Amino acid sequence: MENKTHFYFIMFENLGHIRYALFTLGFVLYCAIIILNVLIILSICLERTLHQPMYILISCLSINSVYGTAGFFPRLLSDLLSDTHTIFNEACLIQGFVIFTYTTNEFATLMLMAFDRFVAISKPLQYHNIITLRVITFLIFIHWIFPMLCLGITVLLTSRMTMCGNKLWKVYCHNYELVKLSCTNSLLSNVYGLFVLIISAVIPLCLILYSYVKILIICQKSSSQFRSKAYQTCIPHIVILLNFSIGIISEIILSRLVNLEIPIWLSVFFSLEFLVVPPILNPLVYALNFTDIRKKIICLIKKIKCYT
Repeated sequence: MENKTHFYFIMFENLGHIRYALFTLGFVLYCAIIILNVLIILSICLERTLHQPMYILISCLSINSVYGTAGFFPRLLSDLLSDTHTIFNEACLIQGFVIFTYTTNEFATLMLMAFDRFVAISKPLQYHNIITLRVITFLIFIHWIFPMLCLGITVLLTSRMTMCGNKLWKVYCHNYELVKLSCTNSLLSNVYGLFVLIISAVIPLCLILYSYVKILIICQKSSSQFRSKAYQTCIPHIVILLNFSIGIISEIILSRLVNLEIPIWLSVFFSLEFLVVPPILNPLVYALNFTDIRKKIICLIKKIKCYT
């Protein structure tokens, strides 16, 4: 990247004293995200009866939320209190990598959840033979590592570009925003970026939709009791999926449609929705809808109170 050693976040300009209110809100949200997701992770890890594929996948969502927000919130909070809003090239590339591997990991986990529910509902008698802990661990490993390797190549391609500007219209580093700042031919990066988008988001989303449509068809042909039980386990996953998908689609649209005229605060909200809402919504949805998780969390909280 020629003589551009850093990037500058434009969105932090002219915040005035409101930045302290935003810092407080961000700090509270980050603490809530960490506490809620750590409780989910601990409740599943410490309770042997929860060592089942569905619960393992729920814990993966929480682990991914902690990972993704760690790449975003500390830097955001620092920038809100700082008078200089610059980030070095290497740090920017790392942040972009963390945020977008968080995104691909989320889609991969949601896809495995849909597959898990599809097998449980379509083949209930063979479920425990098909979806074992070994199988689900292998699938998680493959579906997390492969997109991360692909995104690593994306970051490598971006790092080799010559930059003609250093002003980012975001509050975090976004690989596509860096590509737009390049003054060299970015055709290769754009084509490869489209390929990564298809394999890491479009294909998983299509498989997720296919699984839930098949589940819906099976439920319509089944008894009301079976249908009720199936809906009870699927609806939380669908709520999480819809929320995350809407956030990602909003972010993609905002990144591509540079001439879209909307208020800055609304642009920032839509660009942050997939980073802020899912990490705090996921543990709440699963804690409220799964009795076993809720009971273990209450037990953990009681033990913590006893020690304090």
